[in-house]
Amino acid sequence: MYVFRWNDWNIDHIDEHGMKPWDAEYLVNHAREPFPQKQGDDRYLVMGQLPDGTYAQVAFVFSPPGVVFVIHARPLLDIEKRRLRRRRPS
Repeated sequence: MYVFRWNDWNIDHIDEHGMKPWDAEYLVNHAREPFPQKQGDDRYLVMGQLPDGTYAQVAFVFSPPGVVFVIHARPLLDIEKRRLRRRRPS
C-alpha cells in the first residue's frame, strides 16, 4: 500500500472529472500488470476498475520519493475500456 499526498489542488483537479481521492488510491493500490506504467521522466499511469465497476485512470508522480502525488484522474472513455479489457488476461 502506498502513502498518498493530497492538497487542495489535486483534490479539486480530480473532482472536476468526478473522481475522489479514495478512487485514485484504490486504483493505484490495486494496480494489475502491466500497471503502473512509466510515462516519461517521473510520471506513472494506472488504469483499472473501481469496486463500483467504473473504469478509470490515474496519473501520478512520486513526490517526495516513495509518496504518491496524484496529478490527474478520470473515468476511461469507451474505446479505452475496450483496449484495457483486450490487453488483460481473464
